[in-house]
Amino acid sequence: MITDKQTKIYVAGHRGLVGSAIWKNLEERGYNNLVGRTHSELDLTDQQAVREFFDTERPQAVVLAAAFVGGIMANSLYRADFIMQNMKMQCNVISEAFAHGVEKLLFLGSTCIYPKNAPQPMKEDCLLTSPLEYTNEEYAIAKIAGLKMCESYNLQYGTNYIAVMPTNLYGPNDNFHLENSHVMPAMMRKVYLAQLIHDGNWDSIRRDLDIRPVEGVSGSSQTDDILGILAKYGIYDNKVVLWGTGTPLREFLWSEDMADASVHVLLNVDFADIIGTEKYSSVHYGNSIDGAVDRNHSSGRGGAIPSLGEIRNCHINVGTGKELTIRRLSELVAEAVGFTGTIEFDATKPDGTPRKLIDVGKLHSLGWTHRVEIEDGVGMLFDWYKKSLVKYI
Repeated sequence: MITDKQTKIYVAGHRGLVGSAIWKNLEERGYNNLVGRTHSELDLTDQQAVREFFDTERPQAVVLAAAFVGGIMANSLYRADFIMQNMKMQCNVISEAFAHGVEKLLFLGSTCIYPKNAPQPMKEDCLLTSPLEYTNEEYAIAKIAGLKMCESYNLQYGTNYIAVMPTNLYGPNDNFHLENSHVMPAMMRKVYLAQLIHDGNWDSIRRDLDIRPVEGVSGSSQTDDILGILAKYGIYDNKVVLWGTGTPLREFLWSEDMADASVHVLLNVDFADIIGTEKYSSVHYGNSIDGAVDRNHSSGRGGAIPSLGEIRNCHINVGTGKELTIRRLSELVAEAVGFTGTIEFDATKPDGTPRKLIDVGKLHSLGWTHRVEIEDGVGMLFDWYKKSLVKYI
């Protein structure tokens, strides 16, 4: 467990939705020896650059919150990028963390790792029991590989790498770019822009597009070009068209709740707490050299000790254990925005996984539960979005 407030913690992806919230949460708890790098400062897909970073900074703990992410459309368009970019980042950070004797690592995945038709609510044990949802298969495979890296390093070398799998996240610093954003921020921006078109509020429309251009169309573009690109994304005068039927059920977690859960696990939960101290003490944990794990000596692996059985599915689901339909979500968004128009669903477009509710029993047993309910969180997200526009005036 990490108790020293001076522990040097590297937060990969510290400007992102979850990473920024984790950074803030750590600071609020008094952990100020934090290290972060933007993508322009450190490309995590560059193995040599990552190695040099670890050589220089020598973090004692790592939070791997960086990822190449997006919704159904982005997953469909950039399948190669979703698997390759994420695999490169994970392999580079985890391998260099191990090579540099990092004491604790927290890996953030996603509940899309679970089979498309997994029993609901999904427990950690349903991993790899049947086929994945096709539309996000590449991202899911990358995240499964990441959690298996953590699990395998722990069993072979005695590291303390924990993987957490959050449900759908939303909150401050969310991605509202229509080409690759997740369902809630994309829906919220579409509804907001449709209302602005109806109101004839072109100053606000142009400001919005100046901050977050869509396929090169910005606030300085011609009105017809703006209306054309917005229509491509289902945004019209007082009308929004969303993908799918609206019937899929989804679970959503406020990003600052996710950050709090992540920091709780980072600071208070060890691998032994997940697999049980009896099994933990039976697994050989390699010789220590100056506090670092000896990479060259390991007399046994947990999975190869018959008396222990198979040690797997050591990751932790993070969510609320509650769900709602996409259609109901659209109603909450419309209410938050003050939208007076209509929301239609295009059933010719894919729905994705029909249901994705997770079992959070393991997380609760480790001492953490969520605080923000979706009915409040949607309004909180829209408040943040409006402020993100105002600050650029």
